[in-house]
Amino acid sequence: MELVLEALATEKNFDEAAYLAANPDVAAAIMAGNCESGRFHFSHSGKKEGRRIRNARNLEELRAAKMSRLRDLIDFDMPHARNGSKYDFLTAELRKETGIVDTHAVSSNGYDRYVEDMVRDYEDGLILDCGAGKRPVYYSNVVNYEIVDYDTTDILGVGERLPFKNNSFDGVISVAVLEHVRDPFACAAEIVRVLKPGGRLFCAVPFLQPEHGYPHHYYNMAPQGLRALFERSLTIDDHKVYAGVLPVWALRWIVQSWADGLTEQTREAFLSMPLRALIEPAEVAEILGKDWVTGLSEKKNFELACATVLFAHKPG
Repeated sequence: MELVLEALATEKNFDEAAYLAANPDVAAAIMAGNCESGRFHFSHSGKKEGRRIRNARNLEELRAAKMSRLRDLIDFDMPHARNGSKYDFLTAELRKETGIVDTHAVSSNGYDRYVEDMVRDYEDGLILDCGAGKRPVYYSNVVNYEIVDYDTTDILGVGERLPFKNNSFDGVISVAVLEHVRDPFACAAEIVRVLKPGGRLFCAVPFLQPEHGYPHHYYNMAPQGLRALFERSLTIDDHKVYAGVLPVWALRWIVQSWADGLTEQTREAFLSMPLRALIEPAEVAEILGKDWVTGLSEKKNFELACATVLFAHKPG
């Protein structure tokens, strides 16, 4: 069973509470006295921007049924707290050990067809979404595991120490998560541990992507690096680059972010420059003197760096 929580806001389905739930920036503007209401925002700009509504009614009922199925698989020997039907394993000790801090960042992406296929294949089983983010659709057979207490989060905890017994899940989903954990090797080992014999893993990790925090960004992985996390414990059935992760998206992201870091005048010159000019032979000093190179801030340089260089010393 699935519950669709988000939809495009229209004149027909508009609901004030659902609109504010989907658009916290609008809710904050109303609280600050900068906006009259959600309806006012929708009428004047939200409709044109393609804003959404979010209705979480009946969510708690579905979660309670899911948690009843999950109960025998949870390792209650680990320190935890109860919050309604949710369990919170994100202790202060684990937060400190794994570098978890409070964040206002919202991760929310729909599943692609490969993940949807897995969800359908295990309709009568249980799948762990390890780092689920804020889900636009709530599935009765997918356990949403997160460091952030979204409305769709089922269990709070860290990937390096999963609060589940061995061989618990028919499938595990890990999408754009392992780059954000301090110890991806420990996280991968935990994923293998809780996966049933014969169970399936879907794991996506960025390779050529700029730094992006949620709340931290530690590691990108070359294809061999991703395989190295799992190939000694799992049988790799396939490893591919399909439409949603083609090189064009990396190139677009980098160029867009680079342009965003420039002044308006420099940005226009950068975007109007023929691509050939970037790869034609040139002296290093000539390249480094370009306005679109010198105009980037230190923060933007770190976000898009070819490499970073660390200097350190061992205390005496």
